[in-house]
Amino acid sequence: MAASKKAVLGPLVGAVDQGTSSTRFLVFNSKTAELLSHHQVEIKQEFPREGWVEQDPKEILHSVYECIEKTCEKLGQLNIDISNIKAIGVSNQRETTVVWDKLTGEPLYNAVAAPVSPGPSVPVAVVPSGSSVPAAGTSSVWLDLRTQSTVESLSKRIPGNNNFVKSKTGLPLSTYFSAVKLRWLLDNVREVQKAVEEKRALFGTIDSWLIWSLTGGVNGGVHCTDVTNASRTMLFNIHSLEWDKQLCEFFGIPMEILPNVRSSSEIYGLMKISHSLKAGALEGVPISGCLGDQSAALVGQMCFQNGQAKNTYGTGCFLLCNTGHKCVFSDHGLLTTVAYKLGRDKPVYYALEGSVAIAGAVIRWLRDNLGIIKTSEEIEKLAKEVGTSYGCYFVPAFSGLYAPYWEPSARGIICGLTQFTNKCHIAFAALEAVCFQTREILDAMNRDCGIPLSHLQVDGGMTSNKILMQLQADILYIPVVKPSMPETTALGAAMAAGAAEGVGVWSLEPEDLSAVTMERFEPQINAEESEIRYSTWKKAVMKSMGWVTTQSPESGIP
Repeated sequence: MAASKKAVLGPLVGAVDQGTSSTRFLVFNSKTAELLSHHQVEIKQEFPREGWVEQDPKEILHSVYECIEKTCEKLGQLNIDISNIKAIGVSNQRETTVVWDKLTGEPLYNAVAAPVSPGPSVPVAVVPSGSSVPAAGTSSVWLDLRTQSTVESLSKRIPGNNNFVKSKTGLPLSTYFSAVKLRWLLDNVREVQKAVEEKRALFGTIDSWLIWSLTGGVNGGVHCTDVTNASRTMLFNIHSLEWDKQLCEFFGIPMEILPNVRSSSEIYGLMKISHSLKAGALEGVPISGCLGDQSAALVGQMCFQNGQAKNTYGTGCFLLCNTGHKCVFSDHGLLTTVAYKLGRDKPVYYALEGSVAIAGAVIRWLRDNLGIIKTSEEIEKLAKEVGTSYGCYFVPAFSGLYAPYWEPSARGIICGLTQFTNKCHIAFAALEAVCFQTREILDAMNRDCGIPLSHLQVDGGMTSNKILMQLQADILYIPVVKPSMPETTALGAAMAAGAAEGVGVWSLEPEDLSAVTMERFEPQINAEESEIRYSTWKKAVMKSMGWVTTQSPESGIP
């Protein structure tokens, strides 16, 4: 049996999926997209001061080594020859910032982290009105806020508004993106300042740190990033696809510390086995795919057409809509970002990105704060008992309303209560809230790019909740499509690696991508009912506004 299984396996592709809370290494069959084996290691976040979030770059790197090693051991136990692994891709948490010494290979400071869960698109951003509000779903536990004063200082130097930054990068001036984290390190960490002065410093997001280390580190490691990760630094011109000299001067960043920018699918370098890694059979395997996590999920969902969109449901939701070869700038607080560039000579694709602040977080709130469920999984059972919210609406504006409202005075409300309302109805209303918020972001995307969505592709932990998925189809009044293989982020990185020129073991032609099966949820209510429920939700949202009349430290809004 083992022999026959081995006989039908085609070339294999590995993917490093490095996230905020864990690292994984997954191996896929390039012909069927089947996940063959994987290993996961949790990693720590450090909170050295209130409002600071850091991670140890060496712990991250060692977690990658451990995951590769353990996955190779598991493949061996399955009688799968690891010499069939023909390429490795990298998918990573975006924006998290590392500076290291190119002579010693040692990080010069901890990685300054982005949010520790999907949710915010733009923390503490200077929005078009000019007032600082947390954008697109911030929460104080998700953010590293040390750069707030840096942002305020920089914003005063921009005449009028922040279009100077946004017109080049697609991003508002914000604490979230790498440039201000790097500026903070240059201003506050003597080791970083000294290394820059002595031309020893290299900067990168997590992908750059990993690729440099895995391709040899101090012994010829390749210092590079891809266009998707570069586009989240606030230093990258998304039109010319190059580091922008004016932006680097504005932020005071020396360009020589920046990585080379490459496409998302090409051979960057070959694996050089560290003494930390026993899986010697991967020596010489090309690292040939690199995508920021949300772009990797877009590729893994095969959203290759203009107007296709995916939503990742986690603590919050990340929505990306492919806008083709055109940069679409949003009038509704969404971000313009690079979706992918799958080859040196292939065209670049762009995306609009938005996020729902509170998705899975509302379920945790019902569990931890109200105690109406003991586990997050119970929410589906409660909602199923009633099959309706019975006119109850839940707006989880725990720290204000974000895109498309931008209303920091809002607070969470549950309204439409009667004597008949019970915890099951509230549970149902909480699931509906996730779906209504998703519709608001998708409506904003439709207005910005003028392409009505024909269906929504979904992934993430919450998509196992069938009631949520059916509600989403009903509220959007379009089909919701879920892949049977949930590891879309890692799959996207593997696809990019396997399709690279010189590797060529993964075809990205539409007829060759049919191996991934889908579960489809069709709307089961009529259009009129869908619109009535949505308009009632909007009425509830209006009721949530204006609760906070004065700003205070307790308000959660800086």
